[in-house]
Amino acid sequence: MRQLVFSLFITCSLLWNLSAQGQTKAPDIYRDSVVQLYGVIMTADSLKAIPFASVVVNKKGRGTITNNDGVFSIAVNKGEQIVFSCIGFKDRTISIPASLEGNQYSVIQLMVNDTNFLPATILKPRPTRAQFERDFVNAKVDEDMYETARKNTSASQKRIILSSLPYDGKEAVGASLNQQASKYYYSGQLPPMNILNPAAWKSFINSWKRGDYKSKR
Repeated sequence: MRQLVFSLFITCSLLWNLSAQGQTKAPDIYRDSVVQLYGVIMTADSLKAIPFASVVVNKKGRGTITNNDGVFSIAVNKGEQIVFSCIGFKDRTISIPASLEGNQYSVIQLMVNDTNFLPATILKPRPTRAQFERDFVNAKVDEDMYETARKNTSASQKRIILSSLPYDGKEAVGASLNQQASKYYYSGQLPPMNILNPAAWKSFINSWKRGDYKSKR
């Protein structure tokens, strides 16, 4: 009888230890997958800091921007790809090692200037102002150029372009902060219904008049 009680006690102890290990293992795995990525972005030719450069997690919509000294810091996951971008420089992409030991990863990212070569243009002045005005007024412009300009500046085309462009680091941070602020503001209560909001109805009517809801064939 004593041996049976002792065996039951040992079995219960082992089961309790396994259960405790299983409960603490999941948070450890989640915590180990998060990495604090920090570093500096500089020019490759002169090693000067690049301020306000975007640091975005690829296909995740999360990111940040560098400060005046080109320094940044962001929390990422192991195995994710980080895209560095700035106007006038070529984009660069790095991958956080999936087998990284520890929870910190530093990088010094050098950016190369993005040079665009334009075709040569020869400028020939007109002899007199009157001749210039006459030639300018009588200049023929192809209808295709008119149509292209009209389409590119239309409100519908602008909305399509804006909806297809991804967030940069500053926009992603701002959108995330707005979502958190809205969540905390309406915490414990239902969000307002815009069905009785005059401003929402006005925006809907204007969109309907513009033809935003018409099917495009």
